[in-house]
Amino acid sequence: MNRHKISNQPFSWISAWLLIAGIFMFLSGCGGLEVESNPLLRVLSSTDPAIVRVMQDPQGYEVQIRYSRILRTSDSVTFVNYDFRVDSSQYFYPASTVKFPVVLAALEKLNELDSLNRDTRYYIEGDSVENSFSRDIIEIFAVSDNHANNRLFEFLGQDEINRRIAGKQAGPFRLSHRLGFHREVLSTQPLVIYLNDTLTTLSAPIINSAPKPLNIEGVFKGSGYLEGDSLISDPFDFRMKNYLPVTTLDGIIKRVIFPESFPVEQQFKLSSDQRSFLLEAMKILPRQAGYDPESYPDGYCKFFLFGDTEEQIPEHLEIYNKVGFAYGTLTDCAYIKDLASGVEFLLTATILVNGDGIYNNDHYDYEETGIPFLAALGRDLYQYELQRK
Repeated sequence: MNRHKISNQPFSWISAWLLIAGIFMFLSGCGGLEVESNPLLRVLSSTDPAIVRVMQDPQGYEVQIRYSRILRTSDSVTFVNYDFRVDSSQYFYPASTVKFPVVLAALEKLNELDSLNRDTRYYIEGDSVENSFSRDIIEIFAVSDNHANNRLFEFLGQDEINRRIAGKQAGPFRLSHRLGFHREVLSTQPLVIYLNDTLTTLSAPIINSAPKPLNIEGVFKGSGYLEGDSLISDPFDFRMKNYLPVTTLDGIIKRVIFPESFPVEQQFKLSSDQRSFLLEAMKILPRQAGYDPESYPDGYCKFFLFGDTEEQIPEHLEIYNKVGFAYGTLTDCAYIKDLASGVEFLLTATILVNGDGIYNNDHYDYEETGIPFLAALGRDLYQYELQRK
């Protein structure tokens, strides 16, 4: 039986109000905060069907949310965090959100090298695809391209990425594999790097450390998984997968958007040009990066507010973010800024929408449940911020 499946029959008004009353009672006990004084809990008690559906079983959907209110005083910025079920010891698969720290590590390394910069062209030895670091970063944020991420992985190696991110003290993080291709290969592939229009150099392979199994809650998920054409009736094992919890995603994006709020040693070492480029890449839309808007609408990698629509995002609304979606898990980490009203806030959320409990079968409830929930969550918090403003 699908425990996530909700009846398509409309609620009576009595049933709806009873359900909302129950959610209010449930949420009032979360973290000792009353719903009326906690904007996140107020939003999660919304009557929006996309939110109601998930809030009937937030544990089953493995929901975790951090909403950060931004307070500006003179030249300083502080944050007020509101959490719902946030727990770094409860595993969820981070999918493409790990590309965010990979990009930051690559920019830091480029900043330390006199011979290379973000516009340097390169390709993987034996491959015919030539790109620049800048283009790879744009593709990572615009459409979450796996190949672009893996090229940066070959440039750095997972050990260096892990070391650089750990040094920022943003929270626990473990990168253990590429995305989609050559997952288990520990050695990086050599890069052919252009030093000028004609002269190239070959980078040496990097031997990475073998990852150790994660030992936290939730690393075994579901009731089965597909292996080739065979159904294996055991939980799917995530112990060797990448690990990037909500708290760390939140810590990373805050260090990027508001670096001055952190000690110098916890800031990413980027030049002013690199940081400006990074911010432009984080908010870029697929059509602005040269992709067909019919295949890649504005909301393709902007789950909050616009993930469930094909409308164009208004120019005054900027969303600096990184999404991830794989194995039935959807995650978005964003700084949302309205130039017209002055509203700004940070939001990171994840949800699991694998109703049948089977992994690797590509039957996930992204469009039916996950994306509508994240879009509604973003819209309701945005409306709350507008009213507060």
